[in-house]
Amino acid sequence: MSDEPNIIPLLSRALIRIRSTPPRVIASPPTQPRRAAVSLIIRVVPSPSYPPPNPVPPPPQSLTAFFEQEWVNAPGARPEILFLRRDRPGSDGGATPLTPAPGTSASAAGEAHVAFPGGRMEEGDEGGLYTAMRQTWAETALDLAEPHYVAIGQLDDREITTSLGKRLLMILSPYVFLQVTPAVPGIAPVEDPVEGTTVYWVPLASLLPSRDLVGKEKKGKRRRGKRESVGMVAASPGPRWSTVKVDAASRLAPRNSRILKEMVRGLVGSMQFPAIVLDIPSAYSYADEKGTQALEGGRKEELKLWGLSLGMTLDLLAFMVPPSRPSDQRPPSPTSHWLPFHSDEVASVELVSKLAPSLTSVVPRFGYPDVNFWIWVFGKRYREVIRGWEASVRSGGTNDRRINWPGTALSTFYAAIRKALIVVIVVRAIAILLGVAGFAWWVFW
Repeated sequence: MSDEPNIIPLLSRALIRIRSTPPRVIASPPTQPRRAAVSLIIRVVPSPSYPPPNPVPPPPQSLTAFFEQEWVNAPGARPEILFLRRDRPGSDGGATPLTPAPGTSASAAGEAHVAFPGGRMEEGDEGGLYTAMRQTWAETALDLAEPHYVAIGQLDDREITTSLGKRLLMILSPYVFLQVTPAVPGIAPVEDPVEGTTVYWVPLASLLPSRDLVGKEKKGKRRRGKRESVGMVAASPGPRWSTVKVDAASRLAPRNSRILKEMVRGLVGSMQFPAIVLDIPSAYSYADEKGTQALEGGRKEELKLWGLSLGMTLDLLAFMVPPSRPSDQRPPSPTSHWLPFHSDEVASVELVSKLAPSLTSVVPRFGYPDVNFWIWVFGKRYREVIRGWEASVRSGGTNDRRINWPGTALSTFYAAIRKALIVVIVVRAIAILLGVAGFAWWVFW
């Protein structure tokens, strides 16, 4: 029997809930009509000890029929999700808003950032779903219109903003797809048609938090005609957390003002975003031929999932957790409402380990402790929004579906950042003036 945790029941639960849950759709304002869409593609790799039937049967007609197949439920079957790495972010017009801009990461050496296939909606697109499918074909050569794939549904829309949330760039719509035919590991479907793009399949179990639990059924024992559910087993060792360091000046200062950038860099420092280091592709989870050759050639890079892509991944994983019962409610831990004021990574890990709202994936921590402190001081409203969002998640998302939790939380957090930066800059300016005045008094008096 495989040592891999059996997360097929959780995946089935998630996809059925996504299909039956209406997403929060954000309408584009007249001043900014631009929209984008991405594809979250999931497949199931059969167990090596239980190959799929030969010849392969036709695609099932429903999600229930897919998850009832023997090869899907066999021990060792592994669900995976597709990520891609763009070697030259921004070389494709559709990738620009969805990939970190060159030069924004202060620790780019030795790491590579992954994302989902997707891009901007173009004139003539029939909708966000069409945009996601068109961009996926252009970047990965996967034709999601084929019967091998099924469109499951849409996750909540997200707002892409700049300048600390003051200006809306576009609305992003994530769509979930499932490959309903067996995936053969180690064979790339088609050579990637886009130069500079590498495709990776990553096990979903490696992204599940270590605290998450997977139900296990005991065969042979039945109660009233149903299998008896026994015990709970740990899902996985949990994801490996890291950070992505971003130059604050690239986000806060005007692009063409070098003097202002240096001032912001000196006053504010850098920002650190939570990130997950992805597993290196193996026999189950592989890169395409190009990516495999790069790995075998000694190219040592950490694949990091962060920002909007991490947030959408956690949105997907949140559907895999059943709603908690009232008797299961426990007081939140001291780190359950994470803010950059915490100096270590335990806070973000503990919050995400409960599959709480995925806002923490896009909330930075600043390099200077006093900046983080003032954000915490002005972050009372943000913490109240997070508590409401967590309550909605614990209830299975059945309440407050009309509330745009990500947008509300981000706007309140950005407001706290703006106030904190003003206080920090004023305090440091006063300190500099007092220092200069004291030095002058010491010299001339």
